[in-house]
Amino acid sequence: MSLPDWISVIVVAAMPISELRGAIPLAMLHGFDPLTAYMLAVIGNLMPVVPLLLWLEPVSNYLRRYKSWDKFFNWLFTRTRRMHSEYFEKYGAIALSLFVAIPLPVTGAWTGCAAAFVFGIKFSHALPAILLGVLIAGVVVTLTSLGILIF
Repeated sequence: MSLPDWISVIVVAAMPISELRGAIPLAMLHGFDPLTAYMLAVIGNLMPVVPLLLWLEPVSNYLRRYKSWDKFFNWLFTRTRRMHSEYFEKYGAIALSLFVAIPLPVTGAWTGCAAAFVFGIKFSHALPAILLGVLIAGVVVTLTSLGILIF
């Protein structure tokens, strides 16, 4: 038994690597019109955002009790701060929106939640910033899937 097509699109959009960049083309392959593909992908991509924003810090703090996880989080946070510190410190939530909106690997909602955590962007600012970034990325991916935008 397989999942209905609309559920598989939402699941793919909710996953950290594919997100809506994989879900929108998948939806169109399943015959969904561009607007439906966009809406299903955005819904799926936003599903993990609130839990991630709320639980990323407590879960990472818990895991940091273990040496290997502590080493991993130190590496991740140091790397993220080194690569994006100036950008996020200067522009804050606007930078977060733009970061999520760029439809490239490792720039989606999941990474945006991690960046919000690393740079201390409050939930009340991070959620709308990530929402806006997902909406913009969805438009870009939809237009690209239709052959209107070419990168």
